Amino acid sequence: MAQAIAVLAAVLASLAFIGWLIYRAVTGKSLKAHVVTYGVACLTGAYTFAFFLSMAIPQLVKIVVSILLGIALIFLAAYLQRRRQPYKP
Repeated sequence: MAQAIAVLAAVLASLAFIGWLIYRAVTGKSLKAHVVTYGVACLTGAYTFAFFLSMAIPQLVKIVVSILLGIALIFLAAYLQRRRQPYKP
């Protein structure tokens, strides 16, 4: 049951993110690379969480691994955002 809810939430979040990207493109608003990277990282974390819920290991291990993967993805998104800072003389 929890796996089905997690997959449903991930799919709906994917559709909402894609719709938001299309809306931003149609209205002519700019998109920054770090925003898209952060969104993709969040969606990947949701799918990873759904994947680990489907595995046959104890629930505590699933939760801990999902949290650690989420932290890693958020750190990666923040690192990629800061990597391209404009040059300040």
